[in-house]
Amino acid sequence: MTLLLIHAAATLALAGLIWFVQIVHYPLFDLASERHFERFAAEHQRRTSLVVVPLMITEAGSALALLAVPPAGMGRGLPWLGALLLAVIWLSTALLQVPLHRRLSGGRDPSAIRRLVAGNWLRTASWSARAWLALALLAEVGS
Repeated sequence: MTLLLIHAAATLALAGLIWFVQIVHYPLFDLASERHFERFAAEHQRRTSLVVVPLMITEAGSALALLAVPPAGMGRGLPWLGALLLAVIWLSTALLQVPLHRRLSGGRDPSAIRRLVAGNWLRTASWSARAWLALALLAEVGS
């Protein structure tokens, strides 16, 4: 049960964080001054990584552990669906968000900002679904 609680905590934290980033933070890229944009983008990456990387590693490690050694009373379907969504998140991060952030670290690019906000909806939806799955797994094992 401890593993499931760690997993749910990391997933729920990331789901909340991605909604904040999607609705509040990424749209603010349009308002950052041209003069300070490169520094703004670099600091965004550095500071966000300090919060996100440990949570993503915890989430991924606990998701894999749940697949390998599922708690008693837990079915196999929800963890595998969660793992699939996790793969979508990691691929989107590596193939879409990271390259766009690198591009923005070179200076303001309105097209890259629009693509960053639009493309991030995939991660927002995926982490939201993972949050519901984590709660469903807690309910399944706890009942």
